[in-house]
Amino acid sequence: MEKVRVHVIVEGRVQGVCFRHYTQEAAFRLGLKGWVKNRRDGAVEALFEGDKNKVDEIIQWCHRGPSAASVNNVHVTWERYAGDCDDFSVTY
Repeated sequence: MEKVRVHVIVEGRVQGVCFRHYTQEAAFRLGLKGWVKNRRDGAVEALFEGDKNKVDEIIQWCHRGPSAASVNNVHVTWERYAGDCDDFSVTY
């Protein structure tokens, strides 16, 4: 399976709705590595690494987010796979 890396910025009502927590749960379920954090501008930023089909799934999940979220936009930037993430963490 092809390994990929993607950088995602999710905009909308995505802070204060447990977006980071649910992103981490989804990433664990899909076997992805990386991180997720809140940004000062109100967006949520994440980096995902793993099998391409699983990364595609998490990107689709980011378009919805948890039930309390209201996602307006998702910016996706594909990057060269590095394999430098040991797990999936919530960063601050």
